[in-house]
Amino acid sequence: MKWTKDAKDDLSRVPFFVRKRVKKRVEEEAVRCKSNQVTVKHVRTCREWFLNRMEEEVRGFQVESCFGPGGCPNRAVNSDGLTEKLEQELNSRKLKAFLKERVKGPLKMHHEFRISISDCPNACSRPQIVDLGIIGACRPEVSDQDCSECGACLETCRENAISIENGHPVIDDSRCLSCGQCIPVCPTGSLKEGNIGYRIMVGGKLGRHPRLAMELAGIHKPEDLMMVVDDCLDYYQKECLRGERFGEILGRTGWKVPQVDKRRKTDEKNRAF
Repeated sequence: MKWTKDAKDDLSRVPFFVRKRVKKRVEEEAVRCKSNQVTVKHVRTCREWFLNRMEEEVRGFQVESCFGPGGCPNRAVNSDGLTEKLEQELNSRKLKAFLKERVKGPLKMHHEFRISISDCPNACSRPQIVDLGIIGACRPEVSDQDCSECGACLETCRENAISIENGHPVIDDSRCLSCGQCIPVCPTGSLKEGNIGYRIMVGGKLGRHPRLAMELAGIHKPEDLMMVVDDCLDYYQKECLRGERFGEILGRTGWKVPQVDKRRKTDEKNRAF
């Protein structure tokens, strides 16, 4: 639907974490008014709705993603279908009803449990400031193929994490962000895909007491990702006292996410019996 310039300007002032939801509601309002374009009036009508009847808009959770599934060339991993899988899990937990039991007063958007997916370390969807941030990762490895010393990987790596030593590429693990961009530009295959999966960040938030998320160690395989998500949600629902954000809970309790490999071995042992 076409938007007037004033309407777009007004929408740009809406907090980013609810902007998509507000935009959808504004366009619905324009349709209800039988208008062929969105105007400032529609935006302001919806703004009043959100301010005065916000609890009706609260779902209990939010899942955001970057433009990766739309064909972004920077994708380190294919996350197609992950948003739907996460929303299915979150829906099953009935988080809005859960929050209504714990929050004194009406629910607000900031009470929702937020997950953000970025398909690469550019992190366009801001995974560092949500309860659970998911970042696509593809770790390069040095193969047994001879290096031509063309320097393509050096030019591509924005972190200066690669050097050429004695005719072979060397990766500085302390600098590498696992974007995988160096792999396809290598003409000889001296660099290959290593671990592919997700970096996971927990406990980020904005607000009066902002906090950057903490990163869990390692790159988590796609099949292990939901195990970590389940652990986080289990702990959140167990320890949430008054609707506080996950980062506040982690700061209060000092909980560490159980190691995936240890849980996987335990699960396999249990299945054996």
